[in-house]
Amino acid sequence: QVQLVESGGDSVQAGGSLRLSCVASGYTYGSYCMGWFRQAPGKEREGVATIYTGGGRTYYADSVKGRFIISQDSPNNILYLQMISLKPEDTAMYYCAAQRVAAFPNYLCGPDQGAFGYWGQGTQVTVSS
Repeated sequence: QVQLVESGGDSVQAGGSLRLSCVASGYTYGSYCMGWFRQAPGKEREGVATIYTGGGRTYYADSVKGRFIISQDSPNNILYLQMISLKPEDTAMYYCAAQRVAAFPNYLCGPDQGAFGYWGQGTQVTVSS
């Protein structure tokens, strides 16, 4: 059973930076789609960024391109989301998600939350203007 634990959420001012971490445990051998999703109050959860651990290809939502970077520390099973130039509209609960996938190295993990079977409890990011 894969378990995901997020950390790093905080309250910051607009223009600030944060790095979210997601520690994964219980992995079986293989490649995974890993992703960060977020849900703001009154809104649906949306995919922010994904990465395929088997090849490193990444996806970013248009709203975060150029400001967020998803990365992985494979030996330690840690997923990161580096966020810079934060905006008030980035305020949300951020969730880490994972799903084992067997695919070619250039596989692109999409932002469909239904494709991810494992989820963390979330970490809150609040950006004030």
